[in-house]
Amino acid sequence: MNKTGLIISFAVMIIGVFIAYKMLDKPMPLKIYSPKDLNPELVDEDQRDIYKNHRIRDFKLVNQDGVSVTDSFLKDKIYVADFFFTTCPTICPAMSNELERVQEAFEGDLGIQIVSHTVQPEYDSPEILKEYAALHKANPNQWTFLTGDKSEIYSLARKSYFAVTTKGDGGIRDFIHTENFVLVDKKKRIRGFYDGTSADDVNRLIKDIKILKDEV
Repeated sequence: MNKTGLIISFAVMIIGVFIAYKMLDKPMPLKIYSPKDLNPELVDEDQRDIYKNHRIRDFKLVNQDGVSVTDSFLKDKIYVADFFFTTCPTICPAMSNELERVQEAFEGDLGIQIVSHTVQPEYDSPEILKEYAALHKANPNQWTFLTGDKSEIYSLARKSYFAVTTKGDGGIRDFIHTENFVLVDKKKRIRGFYDGTSADDVNRLIKDIKILKDEV
């Protein structure tokens, strides 16, 4: 092989090594979750055999400003969903503190949203949610608090986000309490579940959001 050929071969080898390194360095894509992938206790019996094409369903609720909103405000957004109530003395304050960290990590990036649903809508009015939002320094452009019809919120938690294992009908005696954060992509697909009381798990959530941001 002549000198020119050696140079070309060496250049091809260097390019190949660089490409391979970049491929190895690139994080693995996040899993797309469907009901069949999950603990059956999280999923209604009529959904347990669904193995693809699960999407968060449409909704209509009320935000902390008293404005009626639909899921359209999340169009083409990556977001984190949780379920809490303002008078919770146990896990909810820790969860909200962790969501402050998520907000801080993506400050000013309106493509990343946080959506906190109250599970006690009979008490958590928009006014109370707004006070709670201020307590946790929530930027209304990035962190939305939702109240509204209890049966709709509970149906979302159980049948769209699969955030809880308890069964119920959203009635007056029904109550949800969960530490789960759910990561949703721009196509309304579930991409991860996290313990909202765990700093380590929320660190993983922040890392996974960055992976989703780079996803085509």
